[in-house]
Amino acid sequence: MYTRLERNDECWCGSGKKYKSCHAAFDDKIIKFESQGIKVPDRSLFKTAEDIEGIKKSAVINMAVLDEVGDKIRAGMSTQDIDDIVNDVTTKMGGIPADLNYEGFPKSVCTSINEEVCHGIPSKDIILKDGDIINVDCSTILNGYFSDSSRMFCIGDVSPEKKRLVDVTKECLEEGLKAVKPWTPIGDMGHAVHQHALKNGYTVVREIGGHGCGNAFHEEPFVSFVSKPGTGMLMVPGMVFTIEPMVNMGTNEIFIDEDNDWTVYTADLKPSAQWEVELLVTETGYELLCW
Repeated sequence: MYTRLERNDECWCGSGKKYKSCHAAFDDKIIKFESQGIKVPDRSLFKTAEDIEGIKKSAVINMAVLDEVGDKIRAGMSTQDIDDIVNDVTTKMGGIPADLNYEGFPKSVCTSINEEVCHGIPSKDIILKDGDIINVDCSTILNGYFSDSSRMFCIGDVSPEKKRLVDVTKECLEEGLKAVKPWTPIGDMGHAVHQHALKNGYTVVREIGGHGCGNAFHEEPFVSFVSKPGTGMLMVPGMVFTIEPMVNMGTNEIFIDEDNDWTVYTADLKPSAQWEVELLVTETGYELLCW
């Protein structure tokens, strides 16, 4: 339950200001929503100005890594080559690849090709071929702050069906961004993503979604992209989370590779695509931090 401080107490946000002139009205608004049974974020999820600046600096590295991958990716290179690029650029810019050794993940980036939904593990034995689509999911730590984003790349001459999946998936993300409005439930955003996918004949993965991010790699809330309007945590200014729908050409059913216990595949082995951005909820909408 949210509790108010005394008016002249120092504000909980760390600004050094008195509560009455800082977050008192903000808390009153949250308490009103909470009293209506709406799930509200814990104070720990609100990012300070210092946090946001730290996340943005981390994101500079993350986006530079993906830019470099985009410049060099081609048919004939291995996914280990991509991992090498990620390591090289990240470390030279002073960052740490967040994926490396995260819960035992063995590489610095996820490289998911065609029917691989996510968490593809780079290998010198996996060679990109003409016609492949690949998601490169990169995360960076800088001075304790986390950034996270992913992009799709089309290798050579990609079929119209695969190209459409990639394009529509990006549109799904853009529809989600349009629905990021402060003081509304996050389920509204997920619903907008899901409806655009369905309208185009695709399905959305249910079990895996976006997440809070910034002070840790994965924070609350879990961000579903098959949610219903009016459900989920309230989107409140100061929250940072990712939008990263995984859109499948066929079934939304998935399975995990039994050999590596990481890579997720579509159950029917039809292609999947994903784009990911990290954003800050603001009083007027959102600010993109990492893409």
